[in-house]
Amino acid sequence: MPYWLALIAPPCPSSPEPGRAAAGAVPAHDLAQQQAIGCWALQYTPRVTLLDEAVLMDVQASLRLFGGARALCRRVAQEAPVLGCVALARAPTARAALALARSGSPAPALARAGWRARLDAAPLAALTAAAEHLPLLERLGCRTLGEVRALPRAGLARRCGAALLEALDQAYGERPESFEWLCCPETFEAWLELPGRVESAPALMFGARRLLLQMCGWLAARHAGVRRFVLCWRHDFHRSGVDDAGELEVRLGEPTREPEHLARLLGELLAHVTLPGPVGELGLRADAPEPLQPAGPALPLTAGRQVREGETLAQLLERLSARLGAERVRRPVLCSDHRPEAMQRWVPAAVAGAAAGSVAALPAGLPQPGWLLPQPQPLATRQNRPQHHGPLQLLAGPHRVEAGWWAVTPGEPGRAGRDYFVAWNERAGLLWIYRERVPAGTAAGWFLHGVFG
Repeated sequence: MPYWLALIAPPCPSSPEPGRAAAGAVPAHDLAQQQAIGCWALQYTPRVTLLDEAVLMDVQASLRLFGGARALCRRVAQEAPVLGCVALARAPTARAALALARSGSPAPALARAGWRARLDAAPLAALTAAAEHLPLLERLGCRTLGEVRALPRAGLARRCGAALLEALDQAYGERPESFEWLCCPETFEAWLELPGRVESAPALMFGARRLLLQMCGWLAARHAGVRRFVLCWRHDFHRSGVDDAGELEVRLGEPTREPEHLARLLGELLAHVTLPGPVGELGLRADAPEPLQPAGPALPLTAGRQVREGETLAQLLERLSARLGAERVRRPVLCSDHRPEAMQRWVPAAVAGAAAGSVAALPAGLPQPGWLLPQPQPLATRQNRPQHHGPLQLLAGPHRVEAGWWAVTPGEPGRAGRDYFVAWNERAGLLWIYRERVPAGTAAGWFLHGVFG
């Protein structure tokens, strides 16, 4: 038997018609919000449809995936208020779920009754087909759907048409329902009209959380994550010479669809934004989703203990970069270069891992030092032997390095022609030194470049 959930989409802030749900007419701006909520609902089931002002989900095939009906309903009930949804109900048919959502919380006497009894007690406005004939049905003495259903069918069909009987039968599960299912769009874009003008950028997080939750639902439906998204806004009033809109681009080091992490990162970035005027409308755009395999649940450790989940290293680096600035949080990246000082470079930590290169092959049989000096230190020579706290004894080498002739970038290490040796004496310990390769007849200089542990 189907298991339907109905969500009443948020009304338009500027709509003066509080009873628009009964008439079944949805303003265009509400329709955009309704479609965005429908995209969010696709993470739970592919059978999502839009009916009047509601988003309807047939989740029967998804109950086991989300831990049962109670767990799924609890999760939807937690996220629905963030999206602005004003009501949630469940029933075996779509129109029954919508009618119960419009009816609100049942009376205490009906709280434990079956769905049919609660549907019988629903007001006429709860069913769109009955709301269209509300004056006539009230003159007939009907106040609830159960009283309408008790009327003679032939007379009801003559006065109200066959559409009302068909809607009643579909709501009570006596006729099949057919819907056009919502398709998951290739890109995500949603706009939200703010209930009031916002003059501080951090205060935009109130509306941005709703948009982020919608985007993460869309990503979950596509089994994807996002590395980049854009928060957009439009100003109600602005100074002359200043654009009437603005945007903030958010880039991530790895694909994700975790709403809490995205909200923390966006909040850090908005703390550095100054708005030139009050904002009346907010939007979110993501046009480059990437395939993402969600992480599995944590494996149990000892009796009843599990690993405590928290931020990953990549998420922590992204948040610190947003708070302190990208240039203040850096990480090393290995480069394919035989010059020791060019084997790694430091880049902003939030930059994607595509900047990393391969590692140059290490010399066979020659150990590498644990520490490199920031700059090679010239060594004195005596009788053509390098000195460092006394004469040095060469233990291994040479290892020849010829590289860097291609270097044209300012600040990049230049050409290197060197012969590296492992040297030792009692006072200095093991050192990594090199001798420059120079033309014949020229004295070669010795340099200390590294120290072994």
